[in-house]
Amino acid sequence: MENTKKSPLAKLLPVLLCFFVMGFVDLVGIASNYVKADLGLTDAQANIFPSLVFFWFLIFSVPTGMLMNRIGRRKTVLLSLVVTFVSLLLPVFGDGYGLMLASFSLLGIGNALMQTSLNPLLSNIISGERLASSLTFGQFVKAIASFLAPYIAMWGATQSIPTFGIGWRVLFPVYMLVAVVAILWLGATSIREEREEGRPSTFGECLALLGKPFILLCFVGIMCHVGIDVGTNTTAPKILMERLGMTLADAGFATSLYFIFRTAGCFLGAFILQKMASRTFFAISVLCMLAAMSGLFISHDRAMIYVCIALVGFGNSNIFPIVFSQALLALPQKKNEVSGLMIMGLFGGTVFPLAMGVASDAMGQGGAVVVMAAGVVYLLFYATRIKSVK
Repeated sequence: MENTKKSPLAKLLPVLLCFFVMGFVDLVGIASNYVKADLGLTDAQANIFPSLVFFWFLIFSVPTGMLMNRIGRRKTVLLSLVVTFVSLLLPVFGDGYGLMLASFSLLGIGNALMQTSLNPLLSNIISGERLASSLTFGQFVKAIASFLAPYIAMWGATQSIPTFGIGWRVLFPVYMLVAVVAILWLGATSIREEREEGRPSTFGECLALLGKPFILLCFVGIMCHVGIDVGTNTTAPKILMERLGMTLADAGFATSLYFIFRTAGCFLGAFILQKMASRTFFAISVLCMLAAMSGLFISHDRAMIYVCIALVGFGNSNIFPIVFSQALLALPQKKNEVSGLMIMGLFGGTVFPLAMGVASDAMGQGGAVVVMAAGVVYLLFYATRIKSVK
């Protein structure tokens, strides 16, 4: 029989490790740049990879919310970890176009399952007004995996013998081992889950929640957040390569810089949100990104570009947990369904890179920045509509 009397910390730690695994999805940004170089792809072709990853959020997020009503949140997270494990196993066998498409597809499916179920699972351990700051701390843990990915790939690309000849793809087996630990640890942990009131919602009833104006605002907000996130992750190195003639190995630092400041922002946000109103902190974060987008559009100075990338990382670090927690608190009796809808909003990670790829092929990386700036402008509008929660 499972031990149901574990301390909250004993239950929280395996969940936080799952947040780390959730961050594996962000390796798609640096990985797509390496695949582009290996296979000689255009920007539009390379941006198919991050777009493909986030396409599955559109398909699987709402059904995952319904699946949670049947098998529970913890078991759904375990299923997502298994799918993620398989996605990380495939690139060990090669980096062909079809193989990488299959790997990124499974990575997207696993992450859609995980993001839909893991956030509400955390609400079974942490509840009330502490939820936003706890989700932010989870994003901090997630961001650690995100900013480590470029470093591991860069190390692998410059080492042949230690990485068994697979180069930058050593990133995949390293993260695969962490996924195995997460599966075993969460599988051995029992977490009490509350049952939602009434009968489970149908697919149509889940989508109908978008008819509620505030839920729709949150949905589009999530789309913009992830579009900016994936867009910066993918485009930052390209800006340096285009304007300063840097190599991919050197320019890859821009992706790490973004995630370093996003990680720092998540860590600080976990404490700031306990003292400052969510709306105020949200507005400050968006203004940081707005200033950064202006700089990225016009600047050809390396230091200034780095400052702007850092500002985007810090500004975008707390958007997701604030929007997500606002949505959950708006309809607490429908957490599973709302979670599915919000994670479906990560489909913005498909829409933005595709638009950015077309724009950058037409007018350089400045075109990609314009697309991201449109998302920032929406978030500025959203800041005036959210409820102030401390």
